[in-house]
Amino acid sequence: MPKTISDTLWELAAAEVRDRERGGGEEDRGETVSERSVFVIGSKSGGKTSILLRCLDRDEQSKPTLALEYTFGRRARGHSSPKDIAHLWELAGGTSLSDLVQIPITPVSLRSLSVILVLDLSKPNALWGTMEKLLQAAQAHLEKVSAQAQQAEKGKAGAKHQTPVHSAARVLPKDYPDRELISPFSVPLLIIGSKYDLFQEFDSEKRKVVSKTLRFVAHYYAASVIFTSIKSESLMSKTKSFFSHLAFGQDKGKTVSSDSSKPLIIPAGSDSFSQIGTPPSPDVDITSLHAKNPMDLWKKVYERVFPQESISEQRELKDPAKDPQYSEPQIDAMRAQKDQELEQYKRNAAKSWKGLELDT
Repeated sequence: MPKTISDTLWELAAAEVRDRERGGGEEDRGETVSERSVFVIGSKSGGKTSILLRCLDRDEQSKPTLALEYTFGRRARGHSSPKDIAHLWELAGGTSLSDLVQIPITPVSLRSLSVILVLDLSKPNALWGTMEKLLQAAQAHLEKVSAQAQQAEKGKAGAKHQTPVHSAARVLPKDYPDRELISPFSVPLLIIGSKYDLFQEFDSEKRKVVSKTLRFVAHYYAASVIFTSIKSESLMSKTKSFFSHLAFGQDKGKTVSSDSSKPLIIPAGSDSFSQIGTPPSPDVDITSLHAKNPMDLWKKVYERVFPQESISEQRELKDPAKDPQYSEPQIDAMRAQKDQELEQYKRNAAKSWKGLELDT
């Protein structure tokens, strides 16, 4: 794609999008460069940025993510080979900014998109609510975009010559465990349990509840799950392998660990409902729970052990202007001054109106 000095950033971006939609790709030394997209979501202050930086081998100090941030990574397949590109999006604020999932999930990114859900293991009382809302928001938009893209593709003249649109329904191998009993997530999904260094200090029964629950959820969505800590080089190395598999198509390794007394490391397709068993229910009578389906049963058991915290505080921070991490002292001071002037104007207007009523 020729680039001239007169080209604006938007013109270049638009041209690149058109090129991708035609099925074209950047070429390096005659070889097509692979491009993938990874969308990172999860618990607020759960370590998403730190994990991402470690997976990219970037020696940088992590900073609070502002709403939705984009970066990219490049990695060569081998010596003297072209570098593949990974487009990386990170959503901040836990569930408070879940509406922004519509930005990274587009008809173009859908073809090569993966989702990473980072859950803070040290805060089990917020874990299910965060997981449920974010996965539902992402899944709903994935299905919407897929339906819109397929409909648009049908309306195009000569659609059979177009690059096929990626469907929101994943096709699993016929021998995939419990294939008829699960509901695969629309795109490849990796669940990362962060801050394992803190989680391992929990009571063994509570660790078992969290571990088995996330095993069930991961298997139900045909996802991989791994527990990690940025303080453990060994765990981060294994986490990096899972990340590189999604971002660059590299081997994710063959290590499998399903022991709840140890960090979980379970690639998609390596578990089964028979191995996971029934929900661990210390002091909970499962027969007394009125569940609609297996997922609902696991949720009810989990919430009996770990009552979920209210997300009212997160809703209050829906407006980024009220979120402390987005503070700008000079701008905030000017806004406060304008707010005071507005309040004074309202009071004066109210007095004037009251005076008019008295006169009449």
